[in-house]
Amino acid sequence: MSSRDRSPALRVLSRSDLADVPISPADVVRAVEEAYLAFASGESDSPRKLSVADPGGNSVSYAMLGRDGRRRVVAMKTSYKFDPSHDRSTKRYYTTITLYDDTTGAPIALMDCSRVGALRTPAVSALLVRETVRRGAESVLLIGTGTQGRNALPHLLSANPQLRKLMVYGTHADGLAAVHEHLADDSPHALLTEVDDPYAAARTADVVLATAGPGTEVAIESRDLAPGSVCVLVGYGLAPSTLVDADRVIATSEAQMRLTGTDMAGPDGTLRAVDAELPQVLTRSAVGRRSEDEKIFLYNSGIVLTDIAVAHALAARAIAEGRGQEVALWE
Repeated sequence: MSSRDRSPALRVLSRSDLADVPISPADVVRAVEEAYLAFASGESDSPRKLSVADPGGNSVSYAMLGRDGRRRVVAMKTSYKFDPSHDRSTKRYYTTITLYDDTTGAPIALMDCSRVGALRTPAVSALLVRETVRRGAESVLLIGTGTQGRNALPHLLSANPQLRKLMVYGTHADGLAAVHEHLADDSPHALLTEVDDPYAAARTADVVLATAGPGTEVAIESRDLAPGSVCVLVGYGLAPSTLVDADRVIATSEAQMRLTGTDMAGPDGTLRAVDAELPQVLTRSAVGRRSEDEKIFLYNSGIVLTDIAVAHALAARAIAEGRGQEVALWE
């Protein structure tokens, strides 16, 4: 029997298999940027995501297909969230991604996607800031200490090393400790100050990263932002006025912002238009910042191509180390 006739095995990589696979923030940022550049050049495809939801609000699920033309990888990402009581104790959330080699036709891996998302999103924020931050900027306020907050600063600094004054606001001691720990692992000499008043801190910050969860009571208004600052919405922590009153709005995807950003609509129910998308800015077909004093609102929603890039990088490292299990799924 030839190798072409043999049924291929599928490498299954669990959450624990991937948890400590070494990959630097700089490598993640580079992979994400390459994914956006390939998309902007027409090398990659990312169709609109499919979604279904329980009418009672108990669950929501998504399916996202993409082809990374630069890596020659095709992938399907799935996401399922079961959250009937909106309580952490009952919430169930599962994400997976399946990768295929589009040069050989062989499956690469079926893998848990939680770490992929935890790394991809802060890398996107880092690129958004890099392309829009004003000259001379040095201060950052991070709002939120969950998964995204814990990974935010190492990735931000890898693309924006000039940011030296780091502030964090959070209400959970273990989350604050984790933010310090993650930062120390990658930037041991960086100084991070915990603040009690996020509104006062925002008025002094060049960059505001809003990564808090839906339960946060913080809602920074446009009047709380310094002239020339940028604010990035990843989770919660910004009021709609930061979008409505912005001098410039840049999103990773306008379509995704219109789908998932409806809570940021203005008083008249209208969602502010996007001035440019990140892929356009990265390829210089659109401008990030026009003047030093304009306030810029950045919307980070991601596209599946960035998941593919980070997942492929993690899978390659994990497989090289012999991690995971091979399953003869098609025998």
